[in-house]
Amino acid sequence: MSIQSRARSFSGPRKANATAARCSGRDNLSGESAIVERVLLWAFIAGLAWCPFWFGGYVLFAWGINAVLFPGLVAIYELSLLIRGARHPVAMRQIKVPVALFATVVLWILIQNATWTPEWLHHPIWQVSADALDRPIDGSISVNRELTSLALLRLITAASVFWIAMQLCRDSSRANFLLWSIAAIICAYAAYALFVLGLTPGREQSHSHSFTTSTFVNRNSFAAYAGIGFVTICGLILRFYRQEFMSVGGSVRFRIATFIEVTGQKAMALLGGAFAILVALLLSGSRGGISSTVLGLLVFTVLTLRPRKQQFAEQRWAIIAVGALLVVATFLAFGDAVAGKITQEGLRDESRMAVYLIAIRSIINAPLLGYGYGTFADVFPMFRDQSVSSWARWSMAHNTYLEVLQGLGLLFGSMLVASVVVLVLRCVKGAVTREMNETLPCVAASVGFLLGLHSLVDFSLQMQAIAITFMALLGAGVAQSESSRLKLGD
Repeated sequence: MSIQSRARSFSGPRKANATAARCSGRDNLSGESAIVERVLLWAFIAGLAWCPFWFGGYVLFAWGINAVLFPGLVAIYELSLLIRGARHPVAMRQIKVPVALFATVVLWILIQNATWTPEWLHHPIWQVSADALDRPIDGSISVNRELTSLALLRLITAASVFWIAMQLCRDSSRANFLLWSIAAIICAYAAYALFVLGLTPGREQSHSHSFTTSTFVNRNSFAAYAGIGFVTICGLILRFYRQEFMSVGGSVRFRIATFIEVTGQKAMALLGGAFAILVALLLSGSRGGISSTVLGLLVFTVLTLRPRKQQFAEQRWAIIAVGALLVVATFLAFGDAVAGKITQEGLRDESRMAVYLIAIRSIINAPLLGYGYGTFADVFPMFRDQSVSSWARWSMAHNTYLEVLQGLGLLFGSMLVASVVVLVLRCVKGAVTREMNETLPCVAASVGFLLGLHSLVDFSLQMQAIAITFMALLGAGVAQSESSRLKLGD
């Protein structure tokens, strides 16, 4: 045997062993990555379950915990990527437009809170305060830098929830698990609301009027949260029946018998959860919450029954028709609360309309600079007039859009709204184009429309339980809006 032949015979096994070692290293790395991301997902879901517990995440204590928990999970995740030498499943360039809009808004909020800006940009209230106290005071665009800092903290928390949900839920199995978890969490809070209402039906008659509120500070916010859960669980129900009937043929009688059998044996947990959430939603008596949920369901139906997918259109129509009948029957049985509310007060709230007009007037007074993000509670008294009762306290405008535009100004407020709208439209596109795993984009887009409408009449997105749950769905929906065959990583 020649020397060259011997060299080749020895080098062959060495190369094979080296290749095997590299493959083994990748497998171990992949296994370690799966464990890390599984632990992070469980911690993330635990955070979602905690958010509504403390008054719907409305108080400063809850803000502080969430500001540590969710950005902390992001920091751990990013550090783990560096240690593992891994890439982001979804690169930032995939959402570069919303990221650019959001980053610009954050920069503007920091400028609003800065004291080094020119004095002619500062709000006059700082000079008035300096004159009253007879000592110099550092001014800023924001009329209350503490409120602006807290609002920025909540905004960053919501963004961190979106980011980690998008990264963890690029994997379809984890995305599916998150969807089930959110449905289960909201079902638990709805069951608690019904339990409390059943135990103390006459509690706080002057405030709750025996409406369901669960752990939230008011029934309207709980209604928006329950609406998210109902749309989510409807998506799971529709997907379940579609999978069960994908290969079922035969006569109409046989399909009906199969439907009844599947419903009785496998779907009872899902249907029971949907029933509990729907009843809790109706007993909240919230006109805005119920109307917004109806819009969310309509959007979900349109996205689900799109003409691109005709293979199982007949089954979808049948399932949705049966579901609609059950929803109507439940409304007739438990809809007295909202029907009485509409009969008593109508669909229009005069006091809120007066607050909206005052807020619009304040926006016109400072259309470019705004008054500082999150400062409505301090700005509203400056413009308050006799159109609003002197006994009422308005710390929220009950219209998120007006508060955003008032705080940030027309340009930057519109940019913040647009950053979310672009992501919702990304989910709409995914719901329309995806042939598989389209449930999450459908649910995320539908919830986006639901909260978009509800934010016109209330402050649902300013409740952290609602905002964080929505951001989790939106992040997962964006991650699942593209085919799994496409590489979106950096």
